[in-house]
Amino acid sequence: MERIGVVGCGQMGGGIAEVVARSGLDVFIVESSAEARDAGRDRVLAALAKSLERGTVTGEDHGAAVQRLHFTTALEDLASVDFVIEAVSEQADIKFDLFRRLDAICGADTVLASNTSSIPIHSIADVTAHPERVIGLHFFNPVPVMKLVEVIATPRTSADTKRLAYELTSALNKTAISAPDQAGFLVNYLLIPYLVSAIRLFESGLASAQDIDNGMMLGCGHPMGPLRLTDLIGLDTTLAIADLLHDSFPEPQMQAPSLLRSMVRDGKLGRKSGEGFFSYPANGA
Repeated sequence: MERIGVVGCGQMGGGIAEVVARSGLDVFIVESSAEARDAGRDRVLAALAKSLERGTVTGEDHGAAVQRLHFTTALEDLASVDFVIEAVSEQADIKFDLFRRLDAICGADTVLASNTSSIPIHSIADVTAHPERVIGLHFFNPVPVMKLVEVIATPRTSADTKRLAYELTSALNKTAISAPDQAGFLVNYLLIPYLVSAIRLFESGLASAQDIDNGMMLGCGHPMGPLRLTDLIGLDTTLAIADLLHDSFPEPQMQAPSLLRSMVRDGKLGRKSGEGFFSYPANGA
């Protein structure tokens, strides 16, 4: 594998593109508009520049990574890549439409992977004519820092597709785990009930956001509290996953609190909007 396609250059797609480029592979990043493409390019280049400033990459490696980045608005530019990773909005209808198009555009041997954090992979594979080449690769945010990737195969995913997925994960210096093809896979099936429980506790007024986070950080050794983690993931993404999980597993601990729903409705999405359970200045600190 030498040429990797990434569809979407937001927080997750941009992070995936950065890691791919730094790993010595050419990456072709597709965005839906010129404005989104330029914003994505700026985000990835800024992240690479920050790595150079911190000394985590050499000047030579930085320059080489920049040269491996190719930005476009034409999905057809992925016709000759070896492996595609989708990282668009966590909405099933958007992903289904994209995979139908990728299935028609890409070569028969191209692996089509979804970075979905919650949608069962078999439902994505079902919309394609070649379900054997569809697989889930769920990266974690921030992608350059987090070492884990969940690999989610369906009963129809071919052995070659699985092999290539694990090979790419290794080439990106990530650790892969096999996750079940169910809503939320492995990590979010366990994580989302924890996050919504923290939100429910905050909603009750019995504990402050800072006390909840400090309790889990200092008492349980978590590197980040649940409410700041929700802000990092994005309240809208958290809500989408919670709703999908509750649809699949109608249990009380899966149900999104009304506070989460109202905050998303009011545009308080966490770090990406500057306000969530905590406030964030323009520099994202």
